Amino acid sequence: MKGARILLVEDSWHVGNAIKRLLHALGADVAGPAATIADAERLVAERIPDVALVDIHLRDGELAYGLIGRLYEQRIPVVVITGYTAVSLPSGKAEAILQKPVSVEKFLAALRPIIARQSDR
Repeated sequence: MKGARILLVEDSWHVGNAIKRLLHALGADVAGPAATIADAERLVAERIPDVALVDIHLRDGELAYGLIGRLYEQRIPVVVITGYTAVSLPSGKAEAILQKPVSVEKFLAALRPIIARQSDR
């Protein structure tokens, strides 16, 4: 994870802070957590991430499907982390869909191959 640029889009302060602390401890450069689509898009405009971690349901009822589509169009891999069981995304838009609460092992198992692939570019 060392040096990986990760965008974190999460409206729960506790969840976002825990993920950010974990990724920082592993050497990642984390932008966010962004609680809204506007905040996430501003962070992407400032610096293109290697991967985006995106919650579907954001602050004030915002849904992140459009954001995920735009990240996909920019060829930024997306890992969805959600508390909802029913997530309908077109095939290929997300590299992985993880259910909250997700174990650290499962989270890292999904993230590591994406980071490795991005650093090979």
